Amino acid sequence: MSTLEIRDLHVTVETENGTKEILKGVNLTIDSGETHAIMGPNGSGKSTLAYSIAGHPKYTVTSGTVTLDGEDVLAMEVDERARAGLFLAMQYPVEVPGVTVSNFLRTAKTAIDGEAPKVRTWVKDVKGAMGNLKMDPAFAERNVNEGFSGGEKKRHEILQMELLKPKMAILDETDSGLDVDALRIVSEGVNRAKSETNCGVLLITHYTRILRYIKPDHVHVFVNGKVAEEGGPELADRLEAEGYDRYVNAAAEAKA
Repeated sequence: MSTLEIRDLHVTVETENGTKEILKGVNLTIDSGETHAIMGPNGSGKSTLAYSIAGHPKYTVTSGTVTLDGEDVLAMEVDERARAGLFLAMQYPVEVPGVTVSNFLRTAKTAIDGEAPKVRTWVKDVKGAMGNLKMDPAFAERNVNEGFSGGEKKRHEILQMELLKPKMAILDETDSGLDVDALRIVSEGVNRAKSETNCGVLLITHYTRILRYIKPDHVHVFVNGKVAEEGGPELADRLEAEGYDRYVNAAAEAKA
């Protein structure tokens, strides 16, 4: 069993107007097999949390801790975090010209496992995972995300999750830009990867539609850089009906 523990995390970013604090004391614990949904309005810091855990250089952790199975994640380089078992599905996956999907996946798997996968088994695994995600096998020989549609990029992210088998998967608005069919297929991929590895999932989203397919154990309302409320799946239903206004207003009053 693995545990990702975030304690009193404060994070800043440099802007045109100087240093701005984005995360203002985040506390969160995710265990293997759990799905935690983080919901909140734009600009509340949800993606900052994801990228800070993954080690994006744009964000500076000023205080607090992030540990995975007791190990200090913040002391690790980005590649070390991946090898430790962290995975980030990005909101806006980047294109990597000159690197094919097949080479990218095999190189990543080799780096994480410390040895190259056996070719015959690996080819079978890749084809099987691509088939489950309704991806054309020809994508394996295309450059990473180059010319991919939004839905194809998101399927490729979940393909990575299925093949790399992380301990903790952070999914940053994986549902954005997906039509109904793609949303279902991507969600099924997340559920399949979780069931095979019992990994923990941190799912960042604005909307409840993905939660109809990926059932959360815990829902956290994120406002003004911190968790404003926590609950079970019923909290997501309430947010769908009421929105975030009361949390935003409460945060504004507290700030005043």
